[in-house]
Amino acid sequence: MSDVDSWTNTVRQCKFLPQNDMIALCDKAQEVLIEESNVVPVTSPVSICGDIHGQFWDLLELFRVGGEVPDTNYVFLGDYVDRGHYSLETITLLMCLKVKYPDRIVLLRGNHESRVVSQSYGFFHECLEKYGDSVVYHVIMGVFDCMTLSALIDNKILCIHGGLSPDIKTIDQIRVINRYQELPTTGPMADLLWSDPEEMQEDWMINMRGAGWLFGERPTLTFNQTNGLTLIARAHQLCQEGFQYLFDNKIVTVWSAPNYSYRCGNRASILNLTPDGKQDIILFDAVPEDQRTRPAQKKNNVSTYFL
Repeated sequence: MSDVDSWTNTVRQCKFLPQNDMIALCDKAQEVLIEESNVVPVTSPVSICGDIHGQFWDLLELFRVGGEVPDTNYVFLGDYVDRGHYSLETITLLMCLKVKYPDRIVLLRGNHESRVVSQSYGFFHECLEKYGDSVVYHVIMGVFDCMTLSALIDNKILCIHGGLSPDIKTIDQIRVINRYQELPTTGPMADLLWSDPEEMQEDWMINMRGAGWLFGERPTLTFNQTNGLTLIARAHQLCQEGFQYLFDNKIVTVWSAPNYSYRCGNRASILNLTPDGKQDIILFDAVPEDQRTRPAQKKNNVSTYFL
């Protein structure tokens, strides 16, 4: 059995890896991720998944419903950590799958895959509690700095975590961003990971999140037309029904953390794309309480504001 197989078996039991093994896994993950472009080409069939936020047992349910890697190809839209009880195990499993099946799973960077956000919303403190120091946390941050910004499915569907930017008119402009850094708070890279579509907004408006923009139907349709796109798939916003189409079905939000933060009562979804252009929404619910574990202790270090 290879190291990655052994690590995968361990983490699937919701156990975190010893520090040396975790550092070795992160090194392997960086080697794989650094080879990807800012716009990863993907061919359907493929399934698109939204935010996970450390809900490890619900991630296992996602794979049960949607199919295991490598039998199913996946694009994950980011936000693997923070909020949930098992961010460490969640990102560990996804890194194991990425290392073992690099062409079967794409891991986009979300706004929570950053130092500023994850130090305030749970992941930093989780790593401290489980390892006793911040070594693994900082090594994982290096992995996040290597994660790609987008995926392009069949040259027709653009996958990003957040949304559009007034500074990005073409997909080629995404390709030349220097992504190997801590997530900036302003500029095109920040916009891709922080922006939100707004149904009541026609053009651009300052985002109340404090980063990125609110953008309306006109920028969405213009960007799609300019780049020959039929759809933008993104995550970043809680959807009570698990997904939401806007602007005459030109953009879709996919949300994959059911009962978000263990209190929102929402459904979750997977967007399955077939080679003939069909879009199938697969809905699923949170794993029942009696089928999941909780940490013995959870320190109250997490802000209540939803990002």
